[in-house]
Amino acid sequence: MAGWWKNKREVKLLVNIMFPLCIHWIAEEMAHSVLVDVTTNALCPDHSSCSQVIYINGVQQTVIGIFKMMVLPALGQLSDEYGRKPTLLVAISASIAPFTLIAISDSKGFVYAYFVLRTISSILSQGSIFCITAAYMADVLDDNKKTSAFSWMMGLFSTSHVLGNIIARFLPEKYTFEVSVPLLIFVPVYMILYMTETVTPASKKDHSLPFSKSILKIVRERYESMRYTANIVSINPTLKRVNLVLFFYELGMSSINSTLLYYLKAAFGFDKNQFSEIMIVVGVGSIISQLVVLPIINPLVGERIILCTSLFSTTAYALLYGLAWAPWVPYLSASLGVVNVLVKPCTYALISKAAGPSDQGKAQGFIAGVQSISSLLSPLVMTPLTSLFLSEDAPFNCKGFSFVCASVSVAVSLVLVCSLKPAPPSKTLEVDEENIEAPLLS
Repeated sequence: MAGWWKNKREVKLLVNIMFPLCIHWIAEEMAHSVLVDVTTNALCPDHSSCSQVIYINGVQQTVIGIFKMMVLPALGQLSDEYGRKPTLLVAISASIAPFTLIAISDSKGFVYAYFVLRTISSILSQGSIFCITAAYMADVLDDNKKTSAFSWMMGLFSTSHVLGNIIARFLPEKYTFEVSVPLLIFVPVYMILYMTETVTPASKKDHSLPFSKSILKIVRERYESMRYTANIVSINPTLKRVNLVLFFYELGMSSINSTLLYYLKAAFGFDKNQFSEIMIVVGVGSIISQLVVLPIINPLVGERIILCTSLFSTTAYALLYGLAWAPWVPYLSASLGVVNVLVKPCTYALISKAAGPSDQGKAQGFIAGVQSISSLLSPLVMTPLTSLFLSEDAPFNCKGFSFVCASVSVAVSLVLVCSLKPAPPSKTLEVDEENIEAPLLS
């Protein structure tokens, strides 16, 4: 890590992308824990739980999953071809409008409008910000620095979550969105002024083509680029296995993330203070493990061992939430987040090392698109399951049964990663890429 800090160009490039992203994450997180109370109070006044909000959230996640399957790979491809900066600006700016609505009013009509705009913004930003940022870092850094850099990225994400939750803990609820929105607006302005592009944009051709032919040309280019990326992932054993691991991991975790706060509110009467406390517990431990522990232990044991440990911890995390028998158990489960958060930096590093230099955005975006299929499938089962076991009509007394089911999915990803082989060098993959690309562009 000492050599990394000595390269002033690398430090400058990374600071000018990570600083605004931290501000963005703080602004989003400080509003996140308040949203449960705001939406529940608007749609189900005087109730501790609201099945309507849970179902709307499930529909929202389903719609997001459908469109992310197409949008994430496309944004990854566009970032390779037209630059990281414009695609990241689109993704980062999408959150401004929905939070602005809540800042204006928390009435029922505005909350419904928020859900609509938040769905659109999540399609553009959920997952794509990490994918494009990971590709940007891969442009700047050598392979031996990537795991530490991705760990720092996720560590700063966790730091931002802690700061956001501390602000939410002490800031009066009525001022939360009034503070969040200006911060969200600041981020794209900063990026426009200071972020440096690392990709040479593709040259623009055929300006004279009619509109209809231009649309067809764009669709064909996207299709061929998608097919090319799918071939890269399918023939590379590391990318193929990581793809499957993340599919089952996201299948379990997306159901937990989308219903956890509503489950804790209904089962244990948690409010925004308890939500913030749990998120701070996770965040503080995550900061230490990502910023300090992972960069130290990765050279000793490698990404595969760390990934196995993280997935085992995540399985226990989901199981403890599902079987929680007292209000202190969620805090115990949350403490496992110290290890769980290492899944993402390890998988980003494995993908980046296995993909060629010109395909960083494509590989990250394609695999993130496959994860979005999990985000689509999970709410279809987990949302009604969560609602059923939180109601009086539950077939047996286990309010967190959906979390037990989620733990099984994460356990499958653990089994898959145990047979993961080391990534081949990027230069070996580049030779294969030439063989793949020829029939696609002929």
